[in-house]
Amino acid sequence: MEPVRNSFTVDLRRLGVLRELDRRGSLARTAEALHLTPSAVSQQLAALSREVGVPLIERQGRGVRLTGQARVLLEHSDVIAAQWEQARADLAAWQEGRRGAVTIGAFSSAITGLLPHALRRLTEHHPRVRIAVVEAEPPDVFTCLDGGEVDIAVAVDFAAAPPRTDRRYRRIDLLVDILDLALSQAHPCARREHVQLRDLAADAWIVGEPRSCCGAITRSLCAANGFTPDIRHAVNDWQSLAALVETGLGVALVPRLVQPLHRPGLVLRTPAGPPPTRHVFAAVRAGSGNDPVLSAVLEHLRAAATKITEQPGVSAPVW
Repeated sequence: MEPVRNSFTVDLRRLGVLRELDRRGSLARTAEALHLTPSAVSQQLAALSREVGVPLIERQGRGVRLTGQARVLLEHSDVIAAQWEQARADLAAWQEGRRGAVTIGAFSSAITGLLPHALRRLTEHHPRVRIAVVEAEPPDVFTCLDGGEVDIAVAVDFAAAPPRTDRRYRRIDLLVDILDLALSQAHPCARREHVQLRDLAADAWIVGEPRSCCGAITRSLCAANGFTPDIRHAVNDWQSLAALVETGLGVALVPRLVQPLHRPGLVLRTPAGPPPTRHVFAAVRAGSGNDPVLSAVLEHLRAAATKITEQPGVSAPVW
């Protein structure tokens, strides 16, 4: 490997591959996330290594790990990415936010309960801004955000989401969404005003896949209440989940963002004690906050979240 030169050129796309490897932990998962082959990922990293003149990965068993030099480079790459986004935002500011295109990546219940309110008003006030919506959850939505496939990520705080301290993103808290228990009318607990979560330990549960935010949160909440849910049905679609609950095939936790579900045989009950919640936030790439079009979209997202929290019994405001 050549020594580090005083001047060198770095391909920002290759830096993105290195950042994704840091997030995913393996060449195979990185390749899958970036829609490349593992061989192509290895070639990109090798080229980047030649550009900077230091080794970036080393073998560890059957996989690879980042070198200390790669960690140093990643710290600088966060700053470079943020500065590049700032340059994009400064150029866009000349357009005064009157025209542009924004792609929003969001989880399903945000698309159902939050985005329509925000985008309706946005269209009225900014008719020349074109909006596209993509359904995605962490970590994939942040891979898309890093790669420029989406401009705004709307996500929920859970294990797959980046921490608040992640310097790659500017975070905007939107609301705290409350989760209620969904039961059939014939369920023994349906007549109670409040139901202990552990009272349903012996029930069949209807839960989304573990990678989804509600699937992960439901599993965590059940564990915190001393039991592992007996998951009989793995369902991510809310209307399908509600239909199964109404039929008496199981119980579920349902976020208020997707309520009402308009099922006459469905009963919603608040769990006893502090209500289970999930924190909903928006994120943009660090440095892009001055982009006038992004700022307009974020402002309408905030306004929609505030309006939702003002509705009795829907969701709690972010303090």
